[in-house]
Amino acid sequence: MSVTRNPWLIAVVVAMAAFMEILDTSIANVALPYMAGNLGVSNDESTWVLTSYLVSNAIVLPISGWVAGVFGRKRFFMACIAFFTLSSLLCGIAPSLGFLLLFRVLQGLGGGGLQPMAQAILADTFRPEQRGLAFAVYASRPLLHRPSDRRSAAG
Repeated sequence: MSVTRNPWLIAVVVAMAAFMEILDTSIANVALPYMAGNLGVSNDESTWVLTSYLVSNAIVLPISGWVAGVFGRKRFFMACIAFFTLSSLLCGIAPSLGFLLLFRVLQGLGGGGLQPMAQAILADTFRPEQRGLAFAVYASRPLLHRPSDRRSAAG
């Protein structure tokens, strides 16, 4: 018995997970002054919250294809979602800047696999003649931000 699957449902789930990672970066950028104040550190020190995430994210991006080849795309994607979500929780309860930076590194490791795996899963899910539309829908998800979010993320 073959199971029919709706490729658009897969696209929505994959895009939401990848959007979660983009949204996290925007929120952290906007919240830096508040984090600095709540943690009792300078604004310069608080920028490590962004840097630590981006560096660990950049480490995972190029090896995502290899990891997915070893463990499978779906399994790796699900692990990235779980790791990203758990580390996000840990970031939210971090008592100091040191712990927050550690948890942001972990979060970046989990988030680094979300974007490439989302795109690979979309390419696997849709027939070649539908891929253009699927990737257009996937690429339009940043437009779901409110205008105030787009302004703050741009500068």
